[in-house]
Amino acid sequence: MCVICFVKALVHVFKIYLTASYTYTFRGWPVAFRWDDVRAAGGSSSHRALTCAAAAAGVWLLRDEALGGDALGRPPRGVRSQAQCLLQQLRELPGQLASYALAHSLGRWLVYPGSVSLMTRALLPLLQQGQERLVERYHGRRAKLVACDGNEIDTMFMDRRQDPGSHGHGLRLVICCEGNAGFYEMGCLSAPLEAGYSVLGWNHPGFGGSTGVPFPQHDANAMDVVVQYALHRLHFSPAHVVVYGWSVGGFTATWATMTYPGLGALVLDATFDDLVPLALKVMPHSWKGLVVRTVREHFNLNVAEQLCCYPGPVLLLRRTQDDVLADHPRSGVGDQPGQHGETPSLLKIQKLADVVTRTCDPRYSEAEAGESLEPGRRRLHLGNRVRLHHKKKKK
Repeated sequence: MCVICFVKALVHVFKIYLTASYTYTFRGWPVAFRWDDVRAAGGSSSHRALTCAAAAAGVWLLRDEALGGDALGRPPRGVRSQAQCLLQQLRELPGQLASYALAHSLGRWLVYPGSVSLMTRALLPLLQQGQERLVERYHGRRAKLVACDGNEIDTMFMDRRQDPGSHGHGLRLVICCEGNAGFYEMGCLSAPLEAGYSVLGWNHPGFGGSTGVPFPQHDANAMDVVVQYALHRLHFSPAHVVVYGWSVGGFTATWATMTYPGLGALVLDATFDDLVPLALKVMPHSWKGLVVRTVREHFNLNVAEQLCCYPGPVLLLRRTQDDVLADHPRSGVGDQPGQHGETPSLLKIQKLADVVTRTCDPRYSEAEAGESLEPGRRRLHLGNRVRLHHKKKKK
């Protein structure tokens, strides 16, 4: 064997040894961090205890509040008679069964298509290539976390604190929350990585190496253990942690900043304020009642309400070519006006203005909000019209 062939064979063996740390079955990985490790070590979590109903609704509640009354605003159980309760339950039973069946079949596949095993198998070569790139180029460290519901969460951490750069970006951690078909191996964490930040990526339950199913309560539990891992095992201070949410990841991003208000900042990229309008857009009109009930009971991704509970800095990014976030269906190719004269791009800008309004209302007084929000709305609409005008002139 010549020297060159020997070197090539040695490099090949070294690559096999290197990639063995992240290509074998994730079930065999040792657990790096559990959700109760902080309590077992004598520490205390900085946020209040969560109930399953609170996590599913996207808001946290004290246990005494959850036990004292119904989370949906109904009167206490003692006020209504048992007969009325039984009759009401019988009336709601068919709708509940239909909603449950839709949520655990077609609904979950539409909201979280990345959890479909067929899609994961099809993307497996790309996911392995993404893991190789993160480990070899950015020295990523893969870890298994266990959430309070028993789900195992697949994470990847890229540490830049040893070489933070001239601007000190590496001293800050960006936790990336992927979209409904995104994986950390090939997702939105490439942007903060290229900017020089330390990055922590994770997969939703049922995505990639993570176990479970991606319902809101499971997503919230996964995000909780990821944030605790960043604070207590990776030892980042809360003020140096930025949460970046892409699309559906905006739910877990806003949940984290609402539950941990001391986190440094929040970035929402191409996310939505409420899932109901988007769900009605892709489902038959005759299913409206069932769709609304299913979303409210099983996929209540109320991003705007959670966003209002975070007092820190927020950056909202809206993409004008994003066809998903416009409530109304497209009327044609390009920016053709719809039935009411609005263009698809203008509808997306209006959605952004609605999110800004719902975010600013709790932060400012009524007088301040009235003075500041209306000029902001005009700027958003005017900027969109100017951009469309320039497009038409170029044509």
